[in-house]
Amino acid sequence: MTKGQELAVVTEELLHGAPKQSFGSQPLQPQPLQGLGRQVFASVAVALGSLLVGFSSAYTSPALVSMAEPNSTLSLTPQQGSWVGSLMPAAALFGGMAGGFLIEWLGRKTTILLTAPFSAIAWLLIFFASNVGWLYAGRFISGFCVGVTSLSLPVYMGETIQPEVRGMLGLTSTTLGNIGILLCFVLGKYLDWRYLAMVGALCSVPYGVCTLFAPETPHWYLSKGRRGEAEAALRWLRGGAGADVAQELRATEQGLGKGAEAAIGLPRSVTSINLVPEAQASPSDKSGLALLCTRDHMRPVGVALGLMLFQQFSGINAVIFYTVKIFQDAGSTIDEFVSTMVVGAVNLGAVVLATALIDRLGRRVLLAASAAAMALALAKLGTFFYLNTCTDVDVSGYGWLPLVSFVIFVVGFSVGFGPIPWLMMGEILPPDIRGPAASLATAVNWSCTFVVTKMFADVVEGVGSHAAFWGFCAVCVGALVFVWACVPETRGRTLADIQRRMAGRPPPQRKRRLTVSESVAGWTASMASLKPMPTGA
Repeated sequence: MTKGQELAVVTEELLHGAPKQSFGSQPLQPQPLQGLGRQVFASVAVALGSLLVGFSSAYTSPALVSMAEPNSTLSLTPQQGSWVGSLMPAAALFGGMAGGFLIEWLGRKTTILLTAPFSAIAWLLIFFASNVGWLYAGRFISGFCVGVTSLSLPVYMGETIQPEVRGMLGLTSTTLGNIGILLCFVLGKYLDWRYLAMVGALCSVPYGVCTLFAPETPHWYLSKGRRGEAEAALRWLRGGAGADVAQELRATEQGLGKGAEAAIGLPRSVTSINLVPEAQASPSDKSGLALLCTRDHMRPVGVALGLMLFQQFSGINAVIFYTVKIFQDAGSTIDEFVSTMVVGAVNLGAVVLATALIDRLGRRVLLAASAAAMALALAKLGTFFYLNTCTDVDVSGYGWLPLVSFVIFVVGFSVGFGPIPWLMMGEILPPDIRGPAASLATAVNWSCTFVVTKMFADVVEGVGSHAAFWGFCAVCVGALVFVWACVPETRGRTLADIQRRMAGRPPPQRKRRLTVSESVAGWTASMASLKPMPTGA
């Protein structure tokens, strides 16, 4: 651009004002933090579902031990016990697949809300169980609700919370999930499996009531063409009727109107907002798995799936589902129920720590530290079991080592690979594939959970606990490499900026405004280049 052309631009801006910034050419700047209290309420309300997820995950640890007692009203074979433990994640697989459809059809809030009564029904089936079939049915329904909840919560929070506090409030669900685990471990020492199930049913009540008062997400309203309701929901989330939401609402409309292209910063070819992506009108439109495998989508989908795979194959659910039995097998000098409660308390404390650190240190640092800590703890735990069961070494003087290793493992998991994969799933997936991609990631997560929990007992029986823990250790080392090579940092960035970077298109730099001296120089040069007007002679 010549100096004369730059002068023309400056003159145009002086006369008519600077052109409005396009969402496609420059990333939306984060808005001032508004309505924090309301965002906290909405986050806690829906995240109470995570308390049920944690309670369901931890239930088999004390319940299977209770069922094995002589005075139990229902006794199970070891194979039946493994199915009681693994049916929940197996059903969560189907819940995760159904959840992607439900959050688009019914809405994020409605889908979350419906899991509350069905969870209560599942726990009541377990409470009234007179045979193992009732237990299976209760665990399956509970698991289905867990799968739907696991998918819905990250999407809801990603679409309602401002970037400045998305990391902190996004961990609300993980914090409450770990409270559910701790609650189950503590009550499991004093209640048998039947009354423990009744506690699970009671936990569904505050979850359902609080979710009733949370708003639907503006994204979903806009995707259905309901702009007035979207604006009302966004105003509520940002502090009330006086909140300035015009820029955020406009950016959300543009993001939905152009799908992935708006998210990555390509110029729009239309002059008005169209809530149906242009790609949908094209006969060459891709759908289903083909849409997930496009160039712009492969990286975010791959990162989301990778984080879910490493999260579950770290062995966390084998540890949570069978904590009491693992401590019994270790021959620890500390009571197994006390050890279990310590693990649950440390788990909760570590998540609170992660909540304080995630928006300061970022996602990548916490994920890397998490993988390293878990690998160290699992290596120590595997070595202890090897010496205890495969050699003549006397390890009675190290009865504290399993508990310490468990604590390190749980702390490592809870500050990184526990909460962050779910948080990042709501951040990195583009809006046009968020439903199906989140459904796929959740299905993969719970598939891995089923494999780990169902096969853990068989692996321990076949090759020993030490081999299982060393295998999990190797996975954690792989997770460290994956984080370093593939996972982006999303701290403090808007969803549009994250998705633009994931697609490999960094935002263009804003053109530097000319100084007065440069403007004058350009004006002089342009005047000097003018030719005399022909006289017509």
